[in-house]
Amino acid sequence: MRLPSRQWSIVTKPVLYIVLCVMLVSLGFSVEAQQATKIPRIGYVIGTPTDPNTQSFRQRLRELGYVEGKNLVIEYRYTQGKGPAVEADQARELVRRNVDVLVLSAYPAIRAAKEATNTIPIVMVSGNDPVGFGLIGSLAQPGGNVTGVSNLARELSGKRLELLLEMIPTLARVGFLVTKESLNAKYILKQYEAATRRLKLEQQAIEIRNDSPDLAKAFETALKTHVSAIIPIRNSTINLLVPRIAEVAIKYGMPTMFERTGAVENGGLSSYTADETESCRRAAIYVDKILKGANPADLPIEQPTKFEFLINLKTAKQVGVMIPPNVLARADRVIK
Repeated sequence: MRLPSRQWSIVTKPVLYIVLCVMLVSLGFSVEAQQATKIPRIGYVIGTPTDPNTQSFRQRLRELGYVEGKNLVIEYRYTQGKGPAVEADQARELVRRNVDVLVLSAYPAIRAAKEATNTIPIVMVSGNDPVGFGLIGSLAQPGGNVTGVSNLARELSGKRLELLLEMIPTLARVGFLVTKESLNAKYILKQYEAATRRLKLEQQAIEIRNDSPDLAKAFETALKTHVSAIIPIRNSTINLLVPRIAEVAIKYGMPTMFERTGAVENGGLSSYTADETESCRRAAIYVDKILKGANPADLPIEQPTKFEFLINLKTAKQVGVMIPPNVLARADRVIK
């Protein structure tokens, strides 16, 4: 029997209402499920895939419960020592991809990311003088979207020169190996100036190019201008060239003091710097806090508390430097 249209309307309206409610509730559960299962993405700009600091960062994330591919995605970008323009471009590209957090170490990358976004949190790893470079307001209250770890590289400048002078008492002129394209070389050299004046030393910038670094020519220039030791100023290009710099320095009999620990293991004479492994592990903790809702503006910049002084005795012999016993005794590690 067919119901009259009025009766049909009375029957169907409650049914339609129930169906619509069920659909809306189901849709709500679906959206909530999607939100709950959203995997955060980290954009990470680093020098090379084999950089040991990357492994320290990833290991700490695993200890904090993150498994890449399951509850975390890291989008890696490798600069391969191609210079500041590439570092900046890669940071901007990750901003366009709208990652949840950026992890950056090179100044050009941090600067480019900060200019490109004021919403995506930026965790810097071993940042050099972030206040001086205008990246943050202060270490205690960074403000904005940049936070992370500072390695005090510039504050350690004086200590490096003091150690060099103790190892080489006849030291009179120090050369600083910098890349011509560096955006912050002048600022860094200025930071060293106060220490060189205090120690009555002279300093000289020795430039190489990112695209075709002629290290032999650089060291020949150092010898001709009576440079007694060289400090390579770290950036992505210098970091990639460390083994080659150490090799050429030995060939020309030139003592070196590096701003990066791994350089001594690759043949450099000495290094004095903050513990980079620990800095990368601390950066992972910042990422964890931010992913759990912390505001980067409220996270103070951490400064290292552990520093390492390394000496390579084999290299010392090759470049003709006799390390005084009292200096050797203060080294955290001596490579023979």
